[in-house]
Amino acid sequence: MSAVAARRRPSTAARRAGYSVAAAVNVILLYLINDRPGWDAVPFLTADTTRVLTLINASLIVGLAVDLVQIVRDPPWLVAIGGMTTTAIGTAVLVRIWQVFPLDFGDASFDWPLLTRVLLALGVIGSLAGFTAQAVALAGAHRDQPALCAPPRPPGINQPGPR
Repeated sequence: MSAVAARRRPSTAARRAGYSVAAAVNVILLYLINDRPGWDAVPFLTADTTRVLTLINASLIVGLAVDLVQIVRDPPWLVAIGGMTTTAIGTAVLVRIWQVFPLDFGDASFDWPLLTRVLLALGVIGSLAGFTAQAVALAGAHRDQPALCAPPRPPGINQPGPR
């Protein structure tokens, strides 16, 4: 048995709890950023933050939608598609923040802008790796699922699982 075959998914209840927590975090962030106290309460954010806010909100809303769908149903292929979708939008957010750079750290003795750009670049690289991993997971989930209209296969022929 391979290491991949030996890996088991957490229980349905555990997965639903995780999706619920993630959905709640997205709702809380949407409230904090857009209502009270609002993004403008953060002292190092500039007025240019409004130029990235729409994309940030879209990212949070898509993440919320993906979590709500996965609370109801979460086959591996759907989880992979949700991961690819949220990762793609998250990458777009990071790139847009890099472009606009709505941050002002004042006259600090430490080079915060450089550190922030390094972290943004690492975030983009990590996102691209995550997107690739989700694409591989999607391919694996698709390979392990029978075709929607295909007749059932005889036992032992291209069937996943222990032998």
